[in-house]
Amino acid sequence: MTTTVTDTEPAGRLRTGGEAAAAFARRIPFSIALGVVLIATAIVAGTIAGGPTDATANAWAAGVRTTFDAGAWWTAATALVIPWDPFQLVVGVLAAVLLLGVAERRMGTWRTVVAFVVTGVLGVLLGTTLQWFGSLFGEWWATGTSADLTLDPLTGVVGALITATAFMGALWRRRIRIVTLAFVLVFVLYDGDPSNVYRLFAILVAVPLGALLARDPSALRLRRSSHRETRTLVASVVAVTAFGPIVAFATRSELTPFAFSSYLFADDPLSYDAVVAQCGAEPAGDECLRELAILSSQGVGMFVLSFVPVLLLLLAAWGLRGGRRFAWWLAIGVNAAILLFARSSYDVSNALDDLDPADWSAFDVGELLVWVLAAALLPIGIIVMLLVTRRDFRVRAARGALGRFWLVVGGTFVVLATTYFVIGLATIEEYWPPAAPADLVVDTLKRFVPPHFLAAVDPIVLPGHDLTSAAAQWAGPVFWAVFIVSAVLLMSTTRARRAQAADDDRLRTLLRRHGGGTLGFMATWPGNTPWFSDDGDAVVAYRVINGVAITMSDPICAPARAEQTIREFAIFCDANGWTPVFYSTHPQYLPIFEALGWQHMSVGEETIVRTTGLELTGKPWQKVRQALNRGIKEGMTTVWTSWRELPLATSAEISAISEEWVAEKELPEMGFTLGGMEELKDDDVRLMLAVAPDGRLQAVTSWLPVYRDGDVVGWTIDFMRRADGSMNGIMEFLIASAALHMKETGAEVLSLSGAPLATKPLEPGEEPPAPTPMTRLLEWLGQTLEPAYGFSSLFRFKAKFNPEYETISMAYPDPLALPAIGIAVGKAYLPEVSPKEALALVRTLTRAD
Repeated sequence: MTTTVTDTEPAGRLRTGGEAAAAFARRIPFSIALGVVLIATAIVAGTIAGGPTDATANAWAAGVRTTFDAGAWWTAATALVIPWDPFQLVVGVLAAVLLLGVAERRMGTWRTVVAFVVTGVLGVLLGTTLQWFGSLFGEWWATGTSADLTLDPLTGVVGALITATAFMGALWRRRIRIVTLAFVLVFVLYDGDPSNVYRLFAILVAVPLGALLARDPSALRLRRSSHRETRTLVASVVAVTAFGPIVAFATRSELTPFAFSSYLFADDPLSYDAVVAQCGAEPAGDECLRELAILSSQGVGMFVLSFVPVLLLLLAAWGLRGGRRFAWWLAIGVNAAILLFARSSYDVSNALDDLDPADWSAFDVGELLVWVLAAALLPIGIIVMLLVTRRDFRVRAARGALGRFWLVVGGTFVVLATTYFVIGLATIEEYWPPAAPADLVVDTLKRFVPPHFLAAVDPIVLPGHDLTSAAAQWAGPVFWAVFIVSAVLLMSTTRARRAQAADDDRLRTLLRRHGGGTLGFMATWPGNTPWFSDDGDAVVAYRVINGVAITMSDPICAPARAEQTIREFAIFCDANGWTPVFYSTHPQYLPIFEALGWQHMSVGEETIVRTTGLELTGKPWQKVRQALNRGIKEGMTTVWTSWRELPLATSAEISAISEEWVAEKELPEMGFTLGGMEELKDDDVRLMLAVAPDGRLQAVTSWLPVYRDGDVVGWTIDFMRRADGSMNGIMEFLIASAALHMKETGAEVLSLSGAPLATKPLEPGEEPPAPTPMTRLLEWLGQTLEPAYGFSSLFRFKAKFNPEYETISMAYPDPLALPAIGIAVGKAYLPEVSPKEALALVRTLTRAD
């Protein structure tokens, strides 16, 4: 990492993790004070050594029988500052310092105090009101928890954290809200403890409270996210919901429709012989059914099988993070299975919790409906989320790899199911209760399904032979182990990926050798496919859209081989039935296309600054010089580095700045010749950062290398983002600093990249070229899109740096293919436009008109 940019400004330095932590601690006095208070109250109340006494709970804990029945209204507040036991003390202190600290750091001390008290107290009051009201009507959960008491500092901490999201950028606002809500909902649905419901109400109160304290109604609005961030959020939600069964098993709750898995693993279940002796040869009655269901679910294999949905959802989350379509289908499949088995899961709970269907009243039928709806709520929500975001998961496995996956998985299922059925058929007389071959068929299928889905579903038969019992225990776990390993391999590095990596290495080798021009490095970006000449000394990067093979910039080859490379690539495209189009081509290649009988047109202007001997003097550089001097005066420094060298805190800042930029736009992200977050993480790409005196990031630019004979001779700008509230002129300061740094390090050229649909200014006395129908169309298109994407304003910004202009063109062989080419280029720039984004684009253009 280098930090020298000019002779006059101080060297820039990014904060280390220790410095950031120390600065963080100095700005959170209330959070640290709360941590100290929790320790003190735990000592005074005696909960530091265990749970509270009855006297302590009745005096200070919140709940229906204290807050409502006893009229102890103060308990809604005191419950927020006393931990229940040593475990909650540790969690509470950590949450106060870390989570509440984040809130205090964002919105200040007094707002944090208000948010902690208001959301905590209202969360408790609303939750206890719900319990009290439900218990009046005999609602099952409310009645079962109405006697419970709660001491829970996390309610106020969670509420304050969500309140503070109104003061955050779009990235962390969305991440914290979605992940926190998912965590709390999982505990509500799988645990059912009243404290979880109080936290849920605190979150609901916190969102509008945050907007009120921030005086920003837009904090209530859902804002768009980048494709990368959408994948991260969806994967996070799926991963969080995967832990539900673990929560149910750990808490052994009997209060929610999702707690059925906790019933199956009793602490001291009756033995096989004891159940047979108790129930006889033909078991009947609810008690025998209960013991039989529990017994059928015992054993290490059944325990492992119960957590298969957890593993599958975690596997899906991992794949979703990488945009995998297979992971998308897997997540939908698992949640659909949970939804499908919701009714039978209720039967399991009903059988194991001694609920007698004969005693149901009219309200009990309503209770059943609420139960099933609650059990279906979470998987339905996840499925809807996945369907809405489906366009963000388009990375598909190779067809051959997918075929091999299903062959292995299907073959494993057939072998294991057949093995168990054959063994069971050979020992069928040893089953209890007595089993028929039809019962054995159903039982074979049940061996592959988690027991909490079908444990109480007829037929329930238990193998008596040791070999059959072993097969019954391990057929399911072995099958799912094969499935998971195969899925990991399918979504990991495959032969196609290894070939792609090899092609990328070959492309970069040729790029370093031959250069490829100032835009040549874009050929390495994802989405491009490299075509290599037969002799391996030339490459063209392209992408096929609607039968049009669009290249990225110039051919990468020796100058003397350019015509041969273009001809060979055109022959390759013709053999595949594609129309070749060279996009963003520089002027030296146009005679070759003219010789081939192709046509070409201008599609933009590249702005180039010669850094050799660069001096920012004279009136033409006045605006840039003012921004540079202002930045130096305000203590701004710069850092020349790469993504890999960044501290974690700085990379998080860049992600947040970029996501805020995306969220502010209703319009779809553009791609093709415009890079994003993924492209700046390349080890060959350099970053120039502007850093404020307090160490915070103000702006970031990324620079693509320009090669000649293996050396870097210049840099091309790609990624540009500035933080909200940064200094006016920060981008001029940053680019000027980059130019001076490049001059000092021996670079020859700085490219400010191309300006799409722009036209360079005419020289004095120069006449504009005669207009053609196509140039009129491009001029109209540029004017139309200007309100949405600001091509002209970006071009004017680049003009401040007194660049040389070099026209970039599009060359094509057939004028009749122009409509198809136009559509293909449009899809290249906007590959994933949702109906909402298309409507936003139309609204923007309409408002401009």
